[in-house]
This record gives sequence, C-alpha cells and structure tokens, in this order.
Amino acid sequence: MNSPKIKSFKQIKTAVEKLKRAGKKVVFTNGCFDILHIGHIKLLKQAKSFGDILVVGINSDSSVKKIKGPKRPINCENDRTELLASLSMVDFVVKFFKPTPYELIKIIKPHILVKGSDWKSDEIIGREFSGKVRRVHLKSGYSTTAIIRKIKGI
Repeated sequence: MNSPKIKSFKQIKTAVEKLKRAGKKVVFTNGCFDILHIGHIKLLKQAKSFGDILVVGINSDSSVKKIKGPKRPINCENDRTELLASLSMVDFVVKFFKPTPYELIKIIKPHILVKGSDWKSDEIIGREFSGKVRRVHLKSGYSTTAIIRKIKGI
C-alpha cells in the first residue's frame, strides 16, 4: 500500500512550488514518529492549523538509529510513513535519510516551520529557509521513549 500523499524530494519540491503559486500557505514539521501517540496527533493538528498544507518530514530507519540508538525504531519507516499519510491533517509525508531535515526544509522553504516547545528557537534546523518558526506546546508525559518504558515496566 502506497499513499499518494507520500512523496520523494523531487515530487515534494514540484508539489509545493505549484501550491505556493496557487497561494497556499505551506507548513512543515518533522520527527521520527516511531510509535504514534496523542502527543504526535496534537502537534500535527496544531501544525496544520497554521496553514493550508502540512508537509511532514519523517526520519528514515537509518537516521532514527543514529539519533535514538540501535534498538530503534520500533516500527519500520514504511509503516511509520503510511500511518502518517493516513491522517487527515497530513497532506504530504517525505522520508529523509540524514539525522536532520535540513536539505528537505531547504527544498520546501515552508511559510511556517513547526517544532515542539522542547526545542530552543536557535536549535531549530532549517529556520533560515522558513518564513516563520512556531514552537508548539507538547503534551506532557507523552513520548515514544515513555511508552517503551511503560511497556517494559521500567
């Protein structure tokens, strides 16, 4: 199963350029989205509320391993990508292979770049290619790491 919402770098560049010409406001956010939870859903809903089109960058399996360690991700990149693409507030999903979405943000040049409030403004990758950066409040106590600990009884 492959959703039409899932795009390559080349495809998203073309799609976003066309949407911008049509006057649409493009919003971008990114993450591992390893075990999808309510914190992710709230972040994505809020990100979508800032514009017309929500593009979500998702870390590939290899980049998740570099960031989170050898036992992650729990869910493979194709499953995580399909899950995100199935959400109504997500317009496009693009997989990136480096630890950060820098190159993807550089290509998209979103009107608004959204990250969680756990990121300091000067730490947000790609902010120089965005019209505006919005930091959104994260739902306390919700993270993939917390879910894994709960399952393990830690």
